[in-house]
Amino acid sequence: MKDERRIETKCVQGGYTPENGEPRQIPIIQSTTFKYATSEDMGKLFDLEASGYFYSRLQNPTCDYVAAKICELEGGSAAMLLSSGQAANFYAVFNIANAGDHVVASSAIYGGTYNLFAVTMKKMGIEFTFLPPDCTEAELNAAFRPNTKAVFGETIANPALSVLDIEKFANAAHAHGVPLIVDNTFATPVNCRPFEFGADIVTHSTTKYMDGHGAAVGGCIVDSGKFDWLANADKFPGLCTPDDSYHGITYAEKFGLGGAFITKATAQLMRDFGSTPSPQSAFYLNLGLESLHVRMERHCLNGQKVAEFLENHEKISWVNYPSLPSNQYYDLAKKYMPKGTCGVVSFGVKGGRTAAEKVMKALKLIAIETHVADARSCCLHPANATHRQMNEEELIAAGVPSDLIRLSCGLENYQDLIDDLAQALNTI
Repeated sequence: MKDERRIETKCVQGGYTPENGEPRQIPIIQSTTFKYATSEDMGKLFDLEASGYFYSRLQNPTCDYVAAKICELEGGSAAMLLSSGQAANFYAVFNIANAGDHVVASSAIYGGTYNLFAVTMKKMGIEFTFLPPDCTEAELNAAFRPNTKAVFGETIANPALSVLDIEKFANAAHAHGVPLIVDNTFATPVNCRPFEFGADIVTHSTTKYMDGHGAAVGGCIVDSGKFDWLANADKFPGLCTPDDSYHGITYAEKFGLGGAFITKATAQLMRDFGSTPSPQSAFYLNLGLESLHVRMERHCLNGQKVAEFLENHEKISWVNYPSLPSNQYYDLAKKYMPKGTCGVVSFGVKGGRTAAEKVMKALKLIAIETHVADARSCCLHPANATHRQMNEEELIAAGVPSDLIRLSCGLENYQDLIDDLAQALNTI
């Protein structure tokens, strides 16, 4: 039966339903191991013949409750928590792409993800082709190769704030028999549900808005359960041929469209790489999720007000915020995120990098942090921080010019944020 509850209710009550006399709050199962009466009982778990827990490196009940909530929020079929958003993006791609394979990706993505793909995974034999998110359909289709296994993009790019045309990228991916993976960190499922526009796999850095309070690093992968792996079996042998490490199980056959991807990622990748979130971190994440729908509305309001102020300030050279009518992505933002985009605003100060650094030093309320999407407002100069591994050409291709300041508007009163920016701008 389809769950008709609205997303606000799912934020508060999704993922965990206590029975009579059970704890109302999600219990923290702070245990590495689980006891069984017989070796046969445990053996069924190792053979993937029964569900349950035997070691928290693979799965833990607390983490699974929270993953189930995020799965409900995104409208997916299965989900898993990981120790970081970086781990989530790595697992999501590596679960279907191996040495000798190829992936098409938007160039406007988080600098750490770009480095993961362009440097680290390249060393593993996986090649990536990066395209601007606003490339033409012809340019996008021309990037595919016979060994392409996936397409990757971000709903709202960090920190370029370009908006991915999800339907365009999904149509191209499906025409070539591969899934679209979308990092939905900035929009969150409150403002955008990529599965509704054709995406197949969604990832999150839950460290950001989902946690919302800078309390716990984490990540999540959600599967839509709609991509037909068996119809493209020649491209995905890991899902469509027997796995010798689990007695010849074929994931797509045994667990179906709704369970194959996450089961393989858990049973194989989490087993071997161990990017495991702690139950305590999952508990903190759930507390953040309970207020996500309320917070996102305020983040978007503050982002809008600050962007409007900056756009009309004489010392600002440009402002990038998708919900501004003057923004090049405004129409896409309205299509995919009609309730709002996020609380992050990018802008440049007249005078370039030197002037931008002076303004940042003058801020009193807004802190300089390597963080974003938090209850407390913060800012960053990406060219000197998250994207410092990129050269000037790569920065421009990623939509992150060297004068860009990324401002994450928190939950404070927006007038206080505007006042802080005004006094800082008065110093130049």
